[in-house]
Amino acid sequence: MEAYYITDIGRKRSSNQDYMFISERPVGSLPNLFIVADGMGGYAAGDLASKMAVETIVEYIESHQSEDFETLIKDAISNANTVIRGKAASDPVLEGMGTTVVLCVINSDYIIVANVGDSRLYAINDDLRQITTDHSYVQEMVRMGRIRGDEASRHPDKNVITRAVGAEDGINVDIFKENIFPGEMFLLCTDGLTNMVEDDRILQILSENSELSEAGNMLVDQANEKGGRDNITVVLVRI
Repeated sequence: MEAYYITDIGRKRSSNQDYMFISERPVGSLPNLFIVADGMGGYAAGDLASKMAVETIVEYIESHQSEDFETLIKDAISNANTVIRGKAASDPVLEGMGTTVVLCVINSDYIIVANVGDSRLYAINDDLRQITTDHSYVQEMVRMGRIRGDEASRHPDKNVITRAVGAEDGINVDIFKENIFPGEMFLLCTDGLTNMVEDDRILQILSENSELSEAGNMLVDQANEKGGRDNITVVLVRI
């Protein structure tokens, strides 16, 4: 397994509210752990929310041994939700803070993925396949048939999310379990990439650049060339 990560402030933001954690070695009971979070809220609140979420998830996993990886991951994210809610309640400046989370663990023959919000995980083999489902207003409209899928990326409300860690007292975490294959690659990213760069172009860049560092840097460069309207975070993991 090899991994590469990069985060960039983009061209429009004054701070980077993305946060990540990457470990190819065991974390508690888990054989490895990759997390990407995209904070929301005021200037300080978004930064703090994403950082708190990632660090709280990692601390929980390190201190709770379990072979039931799916339940462990859900409980870790739920605990992060409670911690962020408590922090926001203690300071009016932090009211409304929250964050997306996308997380994965790669075992010998399968990957477990968790997500809340619209940060994504893709599986890349001969094609680019989004494993996560966006928790967003626009995606809800697609599911209800009110707009077409190809209209979603251009919709003015595409940044409005319907779930976030820290947004409500209870939290619903999506969990996916997929088989993996030798040579397969996984991309975890924030919407600073996917709102700027089309899936076909992402696949082209990943297919044409065998070095993960080259591919990751080019994805960030492409997002910035397209306008860089948000922070951009990319994590690439190859089996």
